[in-house]
Amino acid sequence: MTPKSLGYYFPAEFAPHQATWLSWPHKEASWPGKINAIFPSYVAFIKTLTRFEGVNINVVDEAMKQRATAMLEAAGIDMGKVAFFLHPTNDAWCRDHGPAFLLNKLEPKKKAIVDWNYNAWGNKYPPFDLDDVIPTLIGKQLGLPVFNPGIIMEGGSVDFNGAGTVITSTACLLNPNRNPDLSQAQIEQYLMDYYGQDQVLWVDEGIIGDDTDGHIDDTVRFVNEDTVITVVEENTNDDNYALLQHNLKQLKSMRLLNGKQLNIVEIPMPDPVIWEEQMLPASYANFYIANNQVVVPTFRADKDDKALQIIQDCFPDREIVGIDSTDIIWGLGSFHCLSQQEPL
Repeated sequence: MTPKSLGYYFPAEFAPHQATWLSWPHKEASWPGKINAIFPSYVAFIKTLTRFEGVNINVVDEAMKQRATAMLEAAGIDMGKVAFFLHPTNDAWCRDHGPAFLLNKLEPKKKAIVDWNYNAWGNKYPPFDLDDVIPTLIGKQLGLPVFNPGIIMEGGSVDFNGAGTVITSTACLLNPNRNPDLSQAQIEQYLMDYYGQDQVLWVDEGIIGDDTDGHIDDTVRFVNEDTVITVVEENTNDDNYALLQHNLKQLKSMRLLNGKQLNIVEIPMPDPVIWEEQMLPASYANFYIANNQVVVPTFRADKDDKALQIIQDCFPDREIVGIDSTDIIWGLGSFHCLSQQEPL
């Protein structure tokens, strides 16, 4: 029995949350020479979230819990909104190794978790054995049923409109370093069966510098049932220009289940963010939709204000909170990559 056949579905990120799940950063190799620099922005992210929802944090051990608690208390965070779970991790990217929470159409209060296999974006960053079991540990902790599809999938590779549609990228999900024995049609069936969806939309490309092979959460995001934000590069000489124009052309040809075209809102890429001669995957699309808020990564760039205004126009009923992600992006991800929502 698949989750879909039992009435389960993955709700849109803009649906109400009970909490946000995080895995406390500790892997120096993810931010070589810079891990301590990320914590002011990371703590600001948590402080923003706790205004309107709980924050659940996976920590390696009691010592890490104490260090994290001291940091959060020093920032004046309401610790009544924070819960720690002793779930050892390899890394901090909870969007990809964290639990995919499902709700049930037949019993609205009934939740479940999907525990996809995880191989650190095509076996790029071993070890990943601890991250791979996080969803099942959380399922046991919360007393929820856990489904195991048995294929590789990451939360950052998919985005949902809450009305039966999931969007993803061929660059990521058809990469032979994930599920080389599965066809595109077979992968679509897994997405529909285990996320409880009726339609899969595909764009081809990711952005330069993205070590995930093209996660959708850096390029195209649903902001409501029929509207997406998509990043475009304004500099025709930039390597991202042609890639993102190709995606835009694909989006314009898509139709939703009701036959409607997508409403497409274009948002610029930030000016290139380069560290130690490496082009980093900085993108305003890596925002996180929280209860009553949208947290947007900013990059000390001229385009920050323009991007924040575009996102504000897409979410007129939510507060837009820009948080500096210039140091965090050295880890090749930002706020959306670090977080996973648990629906109410």
